Amino acid sequence: MIVAPGSASLENLQAIMQGEVLDLPAGWQAPVEASVGALAKRIEQGEALYGVNTGFGKLASQRIGSADLAKLQLNLLRSHASGTGALLPAPVVRLILALKAMSLARGASAVRPVVIEALLALLRADVLPAIPAKGSVGASGDLAPLAHLSLVLIGEGEAMVGGAVVPGAEALRRAGIAPLALGPKEGLALLNGTQVSTALALAGLFTARMLLRTALASGAMSVDAARGSDTPFDPRIHALRGQPGQIRAAAALRNLLEGSAIRESHRTGDTRVQDPYCLRCQPQVMGACIDQLDHAAQVLQREANAVTDNPLVTAEGEVLSGGNFHAEPVAFAADNIALAVAEIGALAERRIALLTDPALSGLPAFLVREGGLNSGFMIAQVTAAALASENKSLAHPRSVDSLPTSANQEDHVSMATGAALRLVEMADNTAGILAIELLAAAQGIGFHRPLTSSPVLEAALALVREQAAPWDEDRLMAPDIAAVKRLVERGAFAQLAEGI
Repeated sequence: MIVAPGSASLENLQAIMQGEVLDLPAGWQAPVEASVGALAKRIEQGEALYGVNTGFGKLASQRIGSADLAKLQLNLLRSHASGTGALLPAPVVRLILALKAMSLARGASAVRPVVIEALLALLRADVLPAIPAKGSVGASGDLAPLAHLSLVLIGEGEAMVGGAVVPGAEALRRAGIAPLALGPKEGLALLNGTQVSTALALAGLFTARMLLRTALASGAMSVDAARGSDTPFDPRIHALRGQPGQIRAAAALRNLLEGSAIRESHRTGDTRVQDPYCLRCQPQVMGACIDQLDHAAQVLQREANAVTDNPLVTAEGEVLSGGNFHAEPVAFAADNIALAVAEIGALAERRIALLTDPALSGLPAFLVREGGLNSGFMIAQVTAAALASENKSLAHPRSVDSLPTSANQEDHVSMATGAALRLVEMADNTAGILAIELLAAAQGIGFHRPLTSSPVLEAALALVREQAAPWDEDRLMAPDIAAVKRLVERGAFAQLAEGI
């Protein structure tokens, strides 16, 4: 897949995570080589250039002699590789490598083409640096995690090869890649940037979109299970408000429910005037989530194509110190994704609670006959409540936090990396909630037989039934939840609401 630096689409980025190999178009080296030449001239003139012939952070006033410039970059990589925690997953590391290569290839970072080629070679060979997940505050770049990545380029650190973690030198040897000797600024350019937080946030975005589509399918199933009305999804309602996400969500719910015999059976004679909010207000809540995710997608696509290191070298040869490494846009985007993921799960949990309450659903208590002898979905709803509650705590904005670093030189930071990291746990919780709703809604629809739901929702029900039999009497619930959750995570139900 050939992608010009600065022009990657979200589809390109998702494909890279899934294993697609990145190539750059012919001629990409020219602006890169020009920036290297421009920096070399400034060094020859004896100027003090941050991170090139000075120390870093609070040590920027310390000049470094020309004989030590290469050692300066090497020391930077070694000292900054101070991450901790579990390793980032392979798809995220693939995306980090690609984002870093495309950023440097914009020609504003003064790194030689060989550095970019080495990053692309790692990606092509699926040699993935072992990067501890924690240790970045999302300002001055994702320094610690990018240092772990960069060590592999020089034959140090560790990398994942074929599922095993091996020394960096061994990983390069197996792939036939020569270790780099870093030139002026190259270590700094590799470490400075928002590629880790951006890749994590993009991974969270792609998962959140899948969960949202799944929740539209499970929510539509719950409408039929509770014999709810589709009037709240009438396009005239949503046109009068004009919120684009809301209009799209309502259309999706109409499409999912179209052709339901269950719905037709209670168009007349139903004494209920309005359904509870968890059914009736799905377009408003899910639509707001759609809009949040769309905005986050725009921010993250821009960031994925950006140059975010420091200092930058202009086409005219100027060296500019700035702050593009500050990941505040990513932090806000990740926080907004977290809000959407939390709300997707919270609304689904309320639908589960409705289905298990006979006063609201008209179904047997806890969706099982012979209640009392059987507890049915009683504790499955409790599990969903626990997961939804946990997500509420995790959704607290990380971007409002800041701790000064580097002896107060770096006195405001974004916490973007932590903001994006927590999306993994939140998505896992929401996938569990949606699995429980799919099981509960399938059980509820079963009580309306021989009436059928819509063709699309019957297909969703069939997917559930391939993993879990109807609940006739109490049995182990956890295996059923786990089996359906695996389907959720693979996007099996999200495919039924494509286009959102």
